[in-house]
Amino acid sequence: MNMQNIDVKAPPQPTSLTDTGLTMVMLRDILLKTVFRRHLSTATAISEAICLPINLTNELIEVVRGQKLLEAMGNRDSEGANEMSYELSDTGKARALDALAQSEYYGALPVPLKDYRAQTERQAVKDISISKTRLHDAMSHLVLPDGLLDELGPAINSGKSILMYGPPGNGKSSISNGIRDALGDNIYVPLAIEYMGQVITLYDPIVHEIASTEADNPQSLRRSAKRYDNRYVLCRRPTVITGGELTLDMLDLKYNAVSRTYQASLQLKSTGGVFIVDDLGRQAEPPQALINRWIVPMESGFDILALQSGEKFIVPFDTLVIFSTNFLPSEMFDGAALRRIAYKVKIDGPGQDDFLQILARVCKARRLPIDEASVVHLLRNRYPEVDNVYANFHAPFLVDQILSICAYEEIPPRMTPEIMDRAWANLFVDES
Repeated sequence: MNMQNIDVKAPPQPTSLTDTGLTMVMLRDILLKTVFRRHLSTATAISEAICLPINLTNELIEVVRGQKLLEAMGNRDSEGANEMSYELSDTGKARALDALAQSEYYGALPVPLKDYRAQTERQAVKDISISKTRLHDAMSHLVLPDGLLDELGPAINSGKSILMYGPPGNGKSSISNGIRDALGDNIYVPLAIEYMGQVITLYDPIVHEIASTEADNPQSLRRSAKRYDNRYVLCRRPTVITGGELTLDMLDLKYNAVSRTYQASLQLKSTGGVFIVDDLGRQAEPPQALINRWIVPMESGFDILALQSGEKFIVPFDTLVIFSTNFLPSEMFDGAALRRIAYKVKIDGPGQDDFLQILARVCKARRLPIDEASVVHLLRNRYPEVDNVYANFHAPFLVDQILSICAYEEIPPRMTPEIMDRAWANLFVDES
């Protein structure tokens, strides 16, 4: 896999207040709100909270002091350093409250949308190149049909949409996660972005996994020595996984009327990574409607979002979209939609040999001794009942059932034809 050097991709650290791309009013108001809400009193603490280098924080403090909004209260001992202490003036408190009434956002300074677009280009997922070896390593824990990875590899490297379809229980979700793991490298994710004075929070600890070189808590940033803009967090390429709960409004900005702030949409959070739509066809929204929502972003590389005022604006759409479904594609989409999904990959169930390989792996992992007579009984007497149709989930299901039966019977874990039959009885529904 081609791995770019972190310093090449890194967003440059601002060297002046102008470099932040924000107006002086926004810089001032976020500083005042942060000092007010977090009860901060030193330049070091303010610098860490608003994610601005200490020299620029001191410069901003002097601007605010010049406007009589912040007062110097003398030196204080702060973690072994003799540092000036500050306090909001009465006018400063009034201004902070007024700013909070307009927007409750405080803390890390947001990144202007135009700067975020530039950073997205520097670390685009479409520029990732995954080798055959890398993909095989990421999928090594799975038993997959011959040739499947050779279909998936070019699809992943294209950076375009992928539709995986086939019968349920054959590892489509596991393959999707393996694709995410194969990407492997890190990108820079802003804590928040700014457009037309509005703040959109983007970093989400559920979606964005901080790289091991980062502090555990990005909000307690002690990162002034970093060589990149502290308003960003270094994360693994993100993965958003949705299932039957996905609705169209999740793909739009979420506005909080109480705090008067915005939260990024799901696909915006997945920028630079993977968006997995699992169980497509199980959502309340028709599959065609979901695909239609993504057609323009998938083809153009940008998405259109809207503010509460109705004003629309363009954001990057640098996302590998993976659709996974148990339904036939022709039953869900029209021809135009299918043409716009660049790669269609069928995931079939395993044959008998692959099933036995999966069963051996699962038994080894769960420490269940394999009994040859029980396995032969399963293949000769049980599978013919279902026309010898195997699925990837069968082996772990049967092993879990066997272990549960043994625990109930208070006997050591063992596999017998009789116990296998009891496990098999729970694998299918008796509709007689």
